[in-house]
Amino acid sequence: MAATKASERPRRGSAPSARTRVARHPERGLYEREQVDAILDAGFYGHLAFALDGQPYAMPMLYVRDGDELFLHGSVKGRFAREIVGDVPLCFTVTLIDGLVLARSAFNHSVNYRSAVVLGRAHAVTDRARKLRAMDLLVDHIIPGRTSDARQADAGELKATEIIALEIEEASAKVRSGGPVDKRKDMQMPIWAGVLPLALVAGEPVSDEQARAPVPEYVKRRLRA
Repeated sequence: MAATKASERPRRGSAPSARTRVARHPERGLYEREQVDAILDAGFYGHLAFALDGQPYAMPMLYVRDGDELFLHGSVKGRFAREIVGDVPLCFTVTLIDGLVLARSAFNHSVNYRSAVVLGRAHAVTDRARKLRAMDLLVDHIIPGRTSDARQADAGELKATEIIALEIEEASAKVRSGGPVDKRKDMQMPIWAGVLPLALVAGEPVSDEQARAPVPEYVKRRLRA
């Protein structure tokens, strides 16, 4: 597959191409980059999909968005670090689960979610300053304020860490919200129906046995978030 030229890539807010247009439940599709970015910024864990020699792979990855790029974190010993950089077409997905939708019929049960699909190509970040910045952005994305407290990676740790910059060539989002959609004939059935909200929440911090400092305020803020 030939690389997409910069002049051919959809601009922010442009109509989706056939690659990113939502086919099933098109009313749930969102295409404004601000809408896609909001979902990407709300998460920090996704899956990178690619094919090598006819074999598909989907790799779980930590990430952070920086403008029109996603920084993906991995090990230099990982398969993706050696194979996916350059002209390999990639797909990165993020899904945030917001609730379980319980309907009166098994068929109409659903899930409330926000999801994003990113298509693009990637390159390895090799510049030391940019690599350190990407690592700091990732740490602060997950725990805001942590980089000001933690030791930055040394030369050996930096060498052992792979940072991949995935350019966002195209992206779309899909969102489902609201309650169950039951058939009219089922509405009078004496069965509870509704939404069970779900959220990823932090538990009480557990200090390391050799910790020499109290739980910092930025960790407590994460607990309250």
